[in-house]
Amino acid sequence: MQTLAFAYPEENISTLFQALKGLSMGSVPGVSLLLLVVSLSLLSSPSVHGGKILVFPVDGSHWVNMKLLIQGLHARGHEITVVRTASSWYVKEDSPHYSSITVTLPEAIDIEEQDFFVTFLFKMLTIQKEGASLITFVKFYWEMLGALSNIHKQASQLTVEMFENKTLMQSIRDTQFDVVLIDPGLPAGVLVAHELKLPTVFNVRWITSGEGHFVVAPSPTSYVPTSGNAISDKMNFGERLKNTLYYVFNTCIDKLIVCPHYDRLVERYFGPDVNFYHLLQGADIWLMRVDFVFEFPRPTMPNIAYIGGFQCQPAKPLPTELEEFVQSSGEHGFILMSLGTLVQGLPVEITSEIAAAFAQLPQKVIWRHAGEPPSNLGNNTLLMKWLPQNDLLGHPKIKAFVAHGGTNGIYESIYNGVPIVGIPLLFDQFENCLRMEARGAAKVLDATKLTRQNFLEVIQEVIHNPSYRNNMKRLSALHRDKPMHPLETGLFWIEFVMRNKGASHLRTESYKVPWYAYYSVDVICLLITVLLTLTVIVVGSIRFLCCRLCRRRKTKQE
Repeated sequence: MQTLAFAYPEENISTLFQALKGLSMGSVPGVSLLLLVVSLSLLSSPSVHGGKILVFPVDGSHWVNMKLLIQGLHARGHEITVVRTASSWYVKEDSPHYSSITVTLPEAIDIEEQDFFVTFLFKMLTIQKEGASLITFVKFYWEMLGALSNIHKQASQLTVEMFENKTLMQSIRDTQFDVVLIDPGLPAGVLVAHELKLPTVFNVRWITSGEGHFVVAPSPTSYVPTSGNAISDKMNFGERLKNTLYYVFNTCIDKLIVCPHYDRLVERYFGPDVNFYHLLQGADIWLMRVDFVFEFPRPTMPNIAYIGGFQCQPAKPLPTELEEFVQSSGEHGFILMSLGTLVQGLPVEITSEIAAAFAQLPQKVIWRHAGEPPSNLGNNTLLMKWLPQNDLLGHPKIKAFVAHGGTNGIYESIYNGVPIVGIPLLFDQFENCLRMEARGAAKVLDATKLTRQNFLEVIQEVIHNPSYRNNMKRLSALHRDKPMHPLETGLFWIEFVMRNKGASHLRTESYKVPWYAYYSVDVICLLITVLLTLTVIVVGSIRFLCCRLCRRRKTKQE
């Protein structure tokens, strides 16, 4: 097994001596001082000898986050191997930053089909807009649950294909990986890591049952919003009841629809004594893509490290043509609109209303749009199939960001201090937009009720009301005020697990405790039993004494 340890590279010591030599020879003071500071920094920052990391990513926008960690680890000298499926459309087979293991599945995972989310979105918007009957509504959600089950059934086949390929598994064992880095949204990698007996690090916000905290940290439904419930942490009785029902519903979906696919594999390959959920909860470190500048406060655990916004970085100069378009906006500035990586476009009736509202603005508009261009597009609007989102958000002329509420876009907005006009469409986007609206940094619109008039009014309010920008600037200042960049935090904890062969000392074993013991139901029952017993004894004694006293009085009277 390869040894991982702190090291002070010889070249760092050499650099330090050269800097000191320059100082003693009377070289330029500023340059010498800079060399000394940099050298001391290099010397005081322990590095880790290059390790070997096995990565199980999830396609789509999740890959954007995982790729940044991979690039950071590669820059530190680690060897990265990424497990991908042959149908993946984001995770490329060839890369300068990693080697890959490509697994061909019997059936492609639905989320790796580019039209899956578009079809799903169109159906959902139609039902919401037309106010479908109860039967139609139930039918749609039944189809959605069926699609969810099918996605995890397809994803679980990755484990089967790997385990049944004895040559591949032996090759992986011979490589002697030090750690497995997993996105547990599709948790096939958890089973592989258990088979290889390797420590695991999760790059996570979402797991099979929803938000990751709910399976690793105490999550009281009295003030912690449940996944799928767009509500703040300040709840009245009705909201707490609704939040609890959402939690029960999510748990039922997870236990009855998602987990059975993995439970069968665990029993097949590891036997009945191993529990899939225990494998999931037993990760050494959870790199949670959360920042409490954005998320509501909640309980946490020692093995959770927060890296929300780790993809954010200072803006780079724009391409020449794009910079010229932005500068042509003059004093009015420009507005950026993007709906993320999964949704390629909105229904025509919605895009037409948006285009009509944009045409009435004095600002220039840069709109990421991959579908059919609206027929009423204004001269002030530039459509692009791809755009440098972070660089545009960091431009001094930007006025507002029209976004769907995806996590990446939210954090880039926070980092650059740009107020948001939210049009949530799918999944956690409604909750994300609500959090920003609760902090006074965003205004949210319902896509099914969007008209050119209300869209125009909301944009003008966000642009001209300084409170939105001021609130976002404050969030930006809080987000940046950290001892180290979130990406550095993530890289540190991955290397920490590699150096120490895990982080079991940070992981609670509470997930192995039966539910009645976790909530101390047995203790409470015992205390209630003792209390009732004492009450019966005391009451019985008092009644007995009273009866004796009454009999004595009666005897004396007679």
